[in-house]
Amino acid sequence: MATTPTTLFILGASGDLTSRLLLPSLAALLARQPQRRVVLRGSGTEERDPEAWKKLVGVAFADYPGAIDRVTIGDYTSADVTDRDAVAALIETLEPGTVLYFALPPAVTRAAIAAMQGMTLPEGTVLAMEKPFGDDEKTARELNDMLTALVPERQIFRVDHFLGRSMLLNLMGVRLANRILEPVWSAEHVESVLIRFDESIALEGRARYYDKAGAMIDMIQSHLLQVLALVAMDPPASIDERDLRDAKAAVLRATHVLGDDPAQSSRRARYTAGRIDDRELPSYVDEEGVDASRNTETLAEVVFEVANDRWAGVPFTLRSGKALAAKKSEVVLTFRQVRHVPKGLAGSPVDGGRLTFSLGPDEMRLRLHVTGGDDPFALRDEELCADLGEGQRRSYEEVIDELLDGEVALSVRADEAEECWRILQPVRDAWASGAVPLEEYPAGSTGPQDWATS
Repeated sequence: MATTPTTLFILGASGDLTSRLLLPSLAALLARQPQRRVVLRGSGTEERDPEAWKKLVGVAFADYPGAIDRVTIGDYTSADVTDRDAVAALIETLEPGTVLYFALPPAVTRAAIAAMQGMTLPEGTVLAMEKPFGDDEKTARELNDMLTALVPERQIFRVDHFLGRSMLLNLMGVRLANRILEPVWSAEHVESVLIRFDESIALEGRARYYDKAGAMIDMIQSHLLQVLALVAMDPPASIDERDLRDAKAAVLRATHVLGDDPAQSSRRARYTAGRIDDRELPSYVDEEGVDASRNTETLAEVVFEVANDRWAGVPFTLRSGKALAAKKSEVVLTFRQVRHVPKGLAGSPVDGGRLTFSLGPDEMRLRLHVTGGDDPFALRDEELCADLGEGQRRSYEEVIDELLDGEVALSVRADEAEECWRILQPVRDAWASGAVPLEEYPAGSTGPQDWATS
């Protein structure tokens, strides 16, 4: 942990991401790490005087008494960061080791990085940005080339806040440090893997971004493929940025749509009018800002295979959607049936057990087949459950912690970003051609009736 002050300069400091996530997460981090000091600077398109900037920061820090004393609130500059002269003026004010955070829409971030080309950034400058990283493999590569023309790859932090979630850190610990699990973490023993992020919230005013992205790009292309990489990777030598990201990248290079058949291995749907708890929701196409002609999906499911020695043949199902009956965030490994159940044991297990990691609250459940009860020879299912708590940190808190220390292990490396687009392109092409129909489901349901929900 850095003990000297680190400068965090937020581009887009007047935006929603800054006030809703970045500043509260910074406050939580400083409350937990009283020895850390941060200099906070900002720039945005809105005009703000120094008092308004301080008030914005103060509101975000209100729930963490004492944290505000550990941050020096620096200047706020109104600037168009896509303008080369404005960007040059900002860069001239940067101190060495500054974390420059692009809290901006992706298109604006790309324009700002393009405007910086040919400029010299101070030594140790870290560039941090939000997904999506490009629009496809080609544009991701072009963006990566522009970034590495400014700073080395080890000073680029492509933020995927899922990588900071405590559930995934718990999953890595459980999988890598326990003799009982590591030997069975392969196709020989695992029948299938499900990575699911179902949400009960609907569009929530995000049409400007979401209607162009949809569930597949918003969640599967970025977050859930990163989860797949963590689940499927070979044990790295260490959890430093090189070893961990090498292991993830190797998985992504081996990943493709199951059977190379996106028409059979993917599904899409969008919600119609319905009810969730006490909320009446309109159809997605009737939400404000939605263009119905885009045929944007709000629920996506794609099945992949990791074609390597450890995982060949195992289906990895990635699913995410909005306006569903309940929030369900989980990684589920279903084990293969045992080769032989002795005669005399009543019952036929449908699988060899199931290991589930759930998010919020964090929980690990191991479902086993046991005997006992009224008939000592009758098989039944029981679950062993470990409560892992609410999660020690906000996911963005973990991201900012790493950023301020100049660590990039929990970020997306250039080749990973490009591979994720490569993996999804056949599905995008199949959907664009109409090979995969757009189904419907009522808001508040579990999805289309014939979709698997277990």
